[in-house]
Amino acid sequence: MINRELIRLKVVQLSYAYYQNGSHKLDAAENDLFTSLSKAYDLYLYMLSLMVEVTRIAERMYLTGVQRAERLGEKEMPNPRFVNNQFIAQLRVNHQLQDFTENQKKTWANDEDFVRRTYKRITESEEYKEWMERTDAPTYEEDRELWRRLYKAVLIDDEDLDQTLEEKCIFWNDDRHIVDTFVLKTIKRFEKKNGAHQELLPEYRDEEDREFARRLFRASMLGADNYRMLIQQSLHNWELERLALMDLLVMQTALAEMLTFPNIPLTVTINEYVDISKYYSTPRSGGYINGMLDAIARRLIEEGKLKKELPDARRKEEMKD
Repeated sequence: MINRELIRLKVVQLSYAYYQNGSHKLDAAENDLFTSLSKAYDLYLYMLSLMVEVTRIAERMYLTGVQRAERLGEKEMPNPRFVNNQFIAQLRVNHQLQDFTENQKKTWANDEDFVRRTYKRITESEEYKEWMERTDAPTYEEDRELWRRLYKAVLIDDEDLDQTLEEKCIFWNDDRHIVDTFVLKTIKRFEKKNGAHQELLPEYRDEEDREFARRLFRASMLGADNYRMLIQQSLHNWELERLALMDLLVMQTALAEMLTFPNIPLTVTINEYVDISKYYSTPRSGGYINGMLDAIARRLIEEGKLKKELPDARRKEEMKD
């Protein structure tokens, strides 16, 4: 699950913390990097478990409704369509998710009020209302697709969820926008035939990605003076100290990647760090950093210090605020 997009983001974040706290203990900062990445994976599993907890609340509400209807002698019973979701039934018994809940002791048990509010928001959504109005028996694929739609419609931009997660882990809100994409990918990957053994995404795709994180962070820190000199040479009538620290660190990390990893294309590196700058820095940073990295890369290529190619056309994507 921890891909290179997330690794790049974390390296920039931890580089910022490294310079801000003033301790400059590289080993400790590297440990913080891997702790932060591990917490992102915890968030992935935690968000999967949230869907199970919401359904548990729904089941309680459903059973209460059935008991009330029986007590009052009502003929019309509550609709079990939502609580009988086949995808959630499979997710609930997933071995990897159960291991996480039991071993890490991370559950939503102490956040029942939040889970109830989430369930209420779901019942107010158009996706839920349309689902409950249907009379046909849903297929497994339809049950699975319902939760993919509900996740996108209700959870992704939920400020209440952001606040709840922030109280649990300082890293998690920054990770949400990437982790959400992996949760949605996981939902789509589920197959009924796999039962409780359905594989979730691994923490790292392979050892190479973990090594990428370590090498990128160390290259950025240990080669900082060189990268900042390259940036200074491309500044016109402007002092390095006047750059926003986040802009400087985004470019510093991007240059570390350009010069340390020969197999990563320049366009990939530049585009990735421009995207990071749009998310974490000022509205104008994306276009500025794009131009700076492009100019530095071209100069290094001309000087024979960088053995990569850069297309003549600049990045075509229009920079957005």
